Amino acid sequence: MADDLAFLDATAQAELVRTRRASPWELVEAAIARLERVNPTLNAVVIPLLEQARRNASSAALPDGPFRGVPFLLKDIACHAAGEPYHLGMRFLRRLGWTERDDTYLAARFRAAGFVWLGRTNVPELGTQPTTEPLAYGPTRNPWDPSRSPGGSSGGAAAAVAAGIVPVAHANDGGGSIRIPASACGLVGLKPSRGRTSLGPDAGEQWGGFVAEHVVSRSVRDTAAILDAVAGPMPGDPYFAPPPARPFAAEVGASPGRLRIGLMTTAPAGAAAVDPECGAAARRAAALLQDLGHAVEESHPAALDEAEAAARFITVFASWTARDLAHWTDKTGQTIGPDDVEPMNRAVAAQGRAISAETYIRALDWLHAHTRRVAAWWTSGFDLLLTPTLAEPPPLLGQFTATADDPLRGFDRAVPFVTFTSPFNVTGQPAISLPLHWSADGLPIGVQLVAAYGREDVLLRVAAQLEAAQPWADRRPRVHAGATSS
Repeated sequence: MADDLAFLDATAQAELVRTRRASPWELVEAAIARLERVNPTLNAVVIPLLEQARRNASSAALPDGPFRGVPFLLKDIACHAAGEPYHLGMRFLRRLGWTERDDTYLAARFRAAGFVWLGRTNVPELGTQPTTEPLAYGPTRNPWDPSRSPGGSSGGAAAAVAAGIVPVAHANDGGGSIRIPASACGLVGLKPSRGRTSLGPDAGEQWGGFVAEHVVSRSVRDTAAILDAVAGPMPGDPYFAPPPARPFAAEVGASPGRLRIGLMTTAPAGAAAVDPECGAAARRAAALLQDLGHAVEESHPAALDEAEAAARFITVFASWTARDLAHWTDKTGQTIGPDDVEPMNRAVAAQGRAISAETYIRALDWLHAHTRRVAAWWTSGFDLLLTPTLAEPPPLLGQFTATADDPLRGFDRAVPFVTFTSPFNVTGQPAISLPLHWSADGLPIGVQLVAAYGREDVLLRVAAQLEAAQPWADRRPRVHAGATSS
């Protein structure tokens, strides 16, 4: 049964436990065997917690949640757990052997849902790159082509799910970090609305409200059901998304009706050239949506082409990078020296320290006004916006590596990978990447759908409709833990 489990999503694995056809221990043991089989090739899981997982899976105290016994992985950023290592891709924290004392609210909700995590996944240092190649742990490889990046910053999570190690894994998104690796690895990646999931108790918001938490998965039904398990406010949250009218899982299979959808295939403000494969992916998705009865037309919010948005985003990003380094100096009681930080983050943090409080607040003020201009397009009669997720296919590893002469090389190289995703971190709108296209050389190419704020329900209905019309579940990457691969 172990190899067969590699092809089941989390909902199906939970059903095996619920119907007593498998025990949590059996699911976890099979996942550990898969991890040991393919992780040496991928380097997706960098902090294994295998004995802990075995104990949890066999414990009578394992919560009887909707995903009881399903193997899982935590991304090594933002979602820490009591007594476990937590390094954020930093050599500094790895050298200290840093562990956390408490669960975040999100980790507690994953635990209550019954997930059993096997360890923590690889990330770029501080989550600041759309690739996963930290000096602390080395690069994660894309299971579709190990010479290529799985994206970032949730690259370890996406590689592990795509390769069949686990059916689903924690991820988060401050500029595209759920959707980018979902596209690069052929997965479903939903960035929820701002405030849908709590960032507490450590944070009220991160990156000025740009960051959202969720998972990468293989199926729309997993994405929806897990959102039901982890969404909702906690005491002290500074804001939260409006509650859904009904469970998100109920939207899977529900008719979306006939929607009006805008299509955008040029990068916002012309920030990047769009690879023909990525443009073709969006146009093919548009044709499929039309076949399903929706109205699709070339249209997008004019405000997305405001070139100033990128500069304002960078002001916030640089300020928070500086804040993150200061935070870890304070929390550990150890000074973070120049050699403790990768060149790009060192350079960006230096920029952040030079930004005044007034400049930072003015940048947020501008972005809030920009958000209103973008959001107005949805009130003009449109239900969804369709775009490529990325402007390029998954890149070769090594393209983001900084040099002494060019510490911002990776920063500049990131533009094609965040140009379609980061605008909706600014606006706080829900956006999903779906694996609807593969390039001529077999690389996954995602398409992105964006809804109005708080309307994950619309996204999930349409995503499930597309999944049924053009299934992706049987596609397998070159590196896969199951019995067969292609």
